[in-house]
Amino acid sequence: MPRLLLLLLFFCNYSFAQNYSGKISDKKNNLPIAYVNFGIPGKNIGTVSDEEGKFNITIDNQYNNDTLLFSCIGYNSYYTTVKEFKKNTANVIFLTEKISQLKEVVVRPKIFKEKTLGVTTRTKMAQAGFAKNKLGYELGILMNVKKTAELEKVNINIAQCTYDTIFYRLNIYRINQKKEFENILTHPIFIKLSKEQVNDKISVDLTSENIVVSGDFLITLEHIKDLGEGNLYFCSSLLDKTYYRETSQGVWQNAPIGISISVDAKVEK
Repeated sequence: MPRLLLLLLFFCNYSFAQNYSGKISDKKNNLPIAYVNFGIPGKNIGTVSDEEGKFNITIDNQYNNDTLLFSCIGYNSYYTTVKEFKKNTANVIFLTEKISQLKEVVVRPKIFKEKTLGVTTRTKMAQAGFAKNKLGYELGILMNVKKTAELEKVNINIAQCTYDTIFYRLNIYRINQKKEFENILTHPIFIKLSKEQVNDKISVDLTSENIVVSGDFLITLEHIKDLGEGNLYFCSSLLDKTYYRETSQGVWQNAPIGISISVDAKVEK
């Protein structure tokens, strides 16, 4: 009898988990938008659209009254309830391009010093990274800055790469007034390299991006494309910690091991 009850409960839970597919497009020109993050904030239910804007997600009926958030660098975020999303039989989501306003710049005399922030270890004794081919999985290092920093280059020390080719998105977040991580980039920065190009280190030149931050900021890598079987592990330090979230719009957590991501910057003294 207990075994039969267990089987019935399993069948009942499975029957309410429904799969939905669709497409995300630019509202102005109807062109597909690649690598859009969407999911239920704080519930670890989410994914990323592919290069053609297509998506596939499974959502249980118990989340019908929750909010579904679609977000992409360069576009305004779009919110809807899971219930309304399921009613959209065409399952086409339109996003509107974000118009960035230039802020007034006040020039003051400041003294800057070249500095490397983050984790720089090259040891492979401790390793951590992407062990699963899971869309939206994201991990990174919090950079501690008291004043202003001009970012020049991101350095990532690799311990192991078994993918033939990697494709990740580099994200940079500031901590807003709500104590939440908020992406500050105006356009996406992608890292696409063959295994031979990865070797032991990845460097990303940011000088042309003119990225200036004030206070602590988070730099992450995000798994946004199906790479097949494989993994990407970073050299890691047991004296630091890594911030990560398992899905798009998921809960940020931290682990007691710091992956080797650092940034060269000009930091205000």
